[in-house]
Amino acid sequence: MLYKLIYYFHTYYSFLNVFRYITFRTIYATLTALLFSLLLGYWIIPKLRELQIGQYIRDDGPPDHKDKAGTPTMGGSFLLVSIVICSLLWVEPSNLYIWLVLFVAVLFGGIGFLDDYLKMIRKSSKGLRVWSKLSMQVGIALFVGIVLYRSSGFDSRLSFPFFKNFLPDLGIGYLILVVLVVVGTSNAVNLTDGLDGLAIGPIIIAFLSYLVFSYLAGHIKIAHYLQIPYVSGAGELSVICGAVVGAGMGFLWYNSYPAQVFMGDAGSLSLGAALGMIAVICKQEITLLLVGGLFVVEALSVILQVGFFKLTGGRRVFRMAPIHHHFELKGWPEPKVTVRFWIIAIVLALLSMSTLKLR
Repeated sequence: MLYKLIYYFHTYYSFLNVFRYITFRTIYATLTALLFSLLLGYWIIPKLRELQIGQYIRDDGPPDHKDKAGTPTMGGSFLLVSIVICSLLWVEPSNLYIWLVLFVAVLFGGIGFLDDYLKMIRKSSKGLRVWSKLSMQVGIALFVGIVLYRSSGFDSRLSFPFFKNFLPDLGIGYLILVVLVVVGTSNAVNLTDGLDGLAIGPIIIAFLSYLVFSYLAGHIKIAHYLQIPYVSGAGELSVICGAVVGAGMGFLWYNSYPAQVFMGDAGSLSLGAALGMIAVICKQEITLLLVGGLFVVEALSVILQVGFFKLTGGRRVFRMAPIHHHFELKGWPEPKVTVRFWIIAIVLALLSMSTLKLR
């Protein structure tokens, strides 16, 4: 709680008043997380290599990926540690939303860590059973949804972009929405994590978007001006978003092509769940479909491929799913797929920002 410690002396040194501003603390959470992630990566990646904690490539994957076997994985662990520590340094500790997001991130990260660990000891690309993983995810999301639903000032109405007066009240049904958003986003991000730097780029872009959304939702005057739901205390989530952006950039330093470390499920599941939780708290759940449109397409490509394969007795829609592998097999170099997907993510983020004025 570095912020509280420093701000304690503001009565003696007036310039320390700057630390009470969310924007200032968000900037320093970003910079702190960037530095922390770089230092942790520099120390941990050689350790992972020494312990032979390497990636196991699935047999039915793209042929070129065989060369990636043995690359250190579980990099999402130091990414998550950076985010949690640097968030706690700069946030207001009495804010319930902060603890809910970090709680979800850490527990989903734990599920991912267990999945990565089982793959390592089994020396296989298969970890936790799908239903075991999903049941744990649903249980965590449902618990957090109940806490949020019972918190004072909670609004169970659903906000739609482009429609300022259409706010259906879901009541207790809001818990189902929380589970769908948190679990769905977590697994969609996980499916996107298949190429060097592919997932972390759109993650950084998505959290930058929600850095803005959370700040606006927590500012009563701006929220009323833009006619978006006002959520008291949501502005503090900007600090967490900044920490994710900073830690993500530090991780990308090592994860860019050719990757020195892979994120693993520990990173992708936790970051996806945190993103979904922030979207729920900020009342921008529907907007997440646009901000995270790339993750949605990746998940839908898998669902469509599997469903079509079973219905037609072996025919395929794509050469391989998730869809980034389809473009690989069409001859696109891996860095080209990654950068083009980043461009798409940026365009979707900009479109999502435009919805703030189109109401």
